[in-house]
Amino acid sequence: MSPDSFELYDLKVEVIAGEKPMVCGHQAGDFFLVEGENLVFDSTRRFSMYALSALLPLLPAKQRPLDRNDWMLSDSLIACPDPNCGARFRITRIGKRVFRHGECTVVPITPGEKGDLQ
Repeated sequence: MSPDSFELYDLKVEVIAGEKPMVCGHQAGDFFLVEGENLVFDSTRRFSMYALSALLPLLPAKQRPLDRNDWMLSDSLIACPDPNCGARFRITRIGKRVFRHGECTVVPITPGEKGDLQ
């Protein structure tokens, strides 16, 4: 890898049935993908914006390499934010992509900055 590159995991976010009935229009098996900064939806599927709002804060963390003891690595089921809905959303890592700093931002890496936040 080049010195300005980094890896992110591609993700699959899939609807799975919980113990209660699903009431938000979710269908077991529906999914979307996360590829870099892009959410990829099949044109025939729908996804609740309320469920999406509960999932979005978790996705960037799930894309990044994590310590094996970090709870973010082991916990992959997210509940629908509607307390009456039984849907769960499983976040699965499905592959890796390599990105370069300059492809993602116009802000340069300053000397000594790479790795300062690790």
